[in-house]
Amino acid sequence: MGSFHGQDLQKPLLQSEETPPPPPPTLLSEQSSDNHKEVSDELETVLSNTDLPFRQCIRLAIRIELKLLRQLAAPAVFVYMVNYVMSMSTRIFSGHLGNLELAAASLGNSGIQSFAYGLMVMVLIAGLLENPELALDSLSICTTISGFVTMISFGFNAAASVRVSNELGAGHPKSAAFSAVVVNIVSFITSAVSATIVIVFRDVISYAFTEGEAVANAVSDLCPLLAIAILLNGIQPVLSGVAVGCGWQVFVAYVNVGCYYMVGVPLGVLLGFYFKLEAKGIWTGMIGGTVMQTFILIWVTFRTNWIKEVEEAMKRLDKWDDKKEPVLVN
Repeated sequence: MGSFHGQDLQKPLLQSEETPPPPPPTLLSEQSSDNHKEVSDELETVLSNTDLPFRQCIRLAIRIELKLLRQLAAPAVFVYMVNYVMSMSTRIFSGHLGNLELAAASLGNSGIQSFAYGLMVMVLIAGLLENPELALDSLSICTTISGFVTMISFGFNAAASVRVSNELGAGHPKSAAFSAVVVNIVSFITSAVSATIVIVFRDVISYAFTEGEAVANAVSDLCPLLAIAILLNGIQPVLSGVAVGCGWQVFVAYVNVGCYYMVGVPLGVLLGFYFKLEAKGIWTGMIGGTVMQTFILIWVTFRTNWIKEVEEAMKRLDKWDDKKEPVLVN
C-alpha cells in the first residue's frame, strides 16, 4: 500500500492533473454588455480619428449608432405602442356606437390619464366650450392619433436616455453628443412621415373612430395643428431623454410643469374662450407650451459641455463606489 500525502487527499477524484479546470460560465447579459462596450468604444474611436475623411467618419459613426439604437429603441417602441393600443381601442369602439359615447369615453380616459401629460388637459377643458360634444370628439380623435405616434418618440426617449448615460459613464463625450444628435434626427424623420400621412388623409382619418360627418369635418380642420403637434412630439420627448441621461431630471420636471401648466394651459384657455377660437384655440395654446419646452431643451442641449458632463458622471461613479459595502461580513 502506498502512503498518501495531505496534498493528494485534497485533489478532486474526477479531474485529471493535465486537464485545467473549466472557466466559470458567463451570463448572456454579461456577454451582451461586453459587446455593447466594444461597439461603444469603436464609435468613440471612429469619431476621434482625424485621419479619416469627414464623410467616411460620419458614415461609419451613423452605422454604428443605428445598430446600437435599433437594439434599444425597437423593443421600447413596441411595448409603448401595445400599451397605448389598449386605451386607443376603447375610443375606437365607443366612437362607432355614437358621438356621445365617444365623448364619454374621451372624458373617461382623460380623467384617468390627463394629469400625466399636459396635452390631455385640453380634452377636459374642451368640455366647457359651446358645443362640447363636437369639441370633445374632434380633440379626442386628434389627441389619440397624436398619442399613438408619440409612443414612437417615447421609445426613442428611453433609448436616448440609455445611450447618453452609457456613453458619459464610459468616458466618451463625442459618442454621447453624437448619439443625442442621431436619435433626434431619426425620431424627427419618423414624425415627419407620420405628419405627412395625417395631412394626406385628413378627410378620412376620423372615420376609423366615428361615422359622423360633422366630426370628420372638425377633425379635418384640426389636422394642420395635429401635424405640427406630431412634429414637435418627435423632438421634445427625445430631448427630454437626453437631458435625463445627463442627470438633469429635476430640470426636465420644472420645464415640463412650467411649459405645460403655466404657459400651455392658460394660453389655450385664453385663445379658446376669450378669443372664441374654441377647439383650435385650446390646442394652439398647448402647442405654444410644447414649442417653448422644445426650444428650451434644444438650447440647453446645444450649449452642453460634454467633456464636463463626462467628468460629472465620473464623480458620481466614484461617489457611489465609495459608498459600496460588502454584502457578506467576514
